[in-house]
Amino acid sequence: MSAQPKDYLQLHFIVMLWGFTAILGVLISIPAVEMVFYRTLLAAGGLLLLLKFGRRKVLPGRGPLSGMLLTGILIAAHWILFFAAARVSSVSICLAGMATGTLWTSVLEPLVMKRPFKWYELMLGAVVILGLYVIFRFEFDHALGLSMAVASAFLSSAFTVINSRLTQHHNHFLITFWEMVGACLATALFFPLYVNTLAPGGTLSLGLNWVDVACLLALALVCTVYAYSVSVELQKRLSAFTVNLTVNLEPIYGILLAIFIFKEHKQLTTGFFIGTLIILSAVLIYPVLVRMERKRQLAVRKLQ
Repeated sequence: MSAQPKDYLQLHFIVMLWGFTAILGVLISIPAVEMVFYRTLLAAGGLLLLLKFGRRKVLPGRGPLSGMLLTGILIAAHWILFFAAARVSSVSICLAGMATGTLWTSVLEPLVMKRPFKWYELMLGAVVILGLYVIFRFEFDHALGLSMAVASAFLSSAFTVINSRLTQHHNHFLITFWEMVGACLATALFFPLYVNTLAPGGTLSLGLNWVDVACLLALALVCTVYAYSVSVELQKRLSAFTVNLTVNLEPIYGILLAIFIFKEHKQLTTGFFIGTLIILSAVLIYPVLVRMERKRQLAVRKLQ
């Protein structure tokens, strides 16, 4: 099936939804840990319904199930750090740190897949580090939030690399369902330690107001279940290059939304925007260099 203009618009809308998640996280009143518990619980419920109505199998083998549940632990930690970073700094700072995911993927994927490093990945990694240095230098007051966001990006890259192997043998929705179950269970098991160390007032904050409920439903069902399911469906008509390039726009959309909604540009220095621009330039050029390298390798094979 050939792609239609509406497919490209829908893809950009989905990426904008993903960029909107940090804003929803700031609007929700409960702390990040409790927020992730609710998000994963609701997302798991939505995905279970999706699997049931689609008449897809729900149980993988014992080995894959363990891997999916354990990957859920990484997802829980990733989301907790992500939302906490937006709280202790700002949405823009958080998304700038998350843009380093390309760097971490370029390091982790060769190690996991046991393939050699590529020159352009190392070069773009150096560019990302330069961008981080510029942001840290001018936004030192937000160093904690930026560090948490960078750690969150590392965890995101880790489970993305793991998922790239799982998806070779299992349905996307099945994987995500069990990962959401694993993330929810991991967060619940973390509650006792959290209450004794980090929880405000030494107690869980599970009470929700109507704004919290609306934002959590949007976060779990719209930004997770809906966006993920539609993105998978769009991949039937759009090339992987188009999808990956558009997904790289997520930090840009998120930062623009944060500036529009929270007026964050008034609180940020020129150094932040310079550093973020450096990081985003590396993020956006990455898929272009990948495509150029694939064409070069194809031309070499034809000559052999």
